Amino acid sequence: PEGVVTLNVNGQKVVVEVQPEWSLAFVLREKLGLVGLKVACDRGECGTCNIIVNGRANLACTMLAVESEGKNILTIEGLANGPNLHPVQKLFLENSTFQCGYCTTGMIMSAVALLSKNPKPTRYQVKEAISGNLCWCGDYTRQVNTILKGGA
Repeated sequence: PEGVVTLNVNGQKVVVEVQPEWSLAFVLREKLGLVGLKVACDRGECGTCNIIVNGRANLACTMLAVESEGKNILTIEGLANGPNLHPVQKLFLENSTFQCGYCTTGMIMSAVALLSKNPKPTRYQVKEAISGNLCWCGDYTRQVNTILKGGA
């Protein structure tokens, strides 16, 4: 049976009808149209669906929409302020940090979560923060270097 949940997504309250088994990733993409987060593995192994929930990076594919009620959910769409990109989004763009781009939104969300708690991370801390993000192009060095610039 369907239920109704009220989600706080990108600072907006959203009421949505959900099935109990629907993941937050499914609801964000398919019901709310927030397709910035990608779903690749759909089982918590790749990090493409990273979002920030209550200040921490989380995999949206492993969270149920019904358990997300009352939590502050931030997606890649919520980072920019209108046409003004978030500083980490700007860094990724200015440093040509992506090749195919499939991992980019998850990587950015991991970086934002890290830098909001630790604005001057070490190389090791950056590597640890993005360790759950799979980059199909294997361009981790460029991503780590870009995130380190965000703490500069």
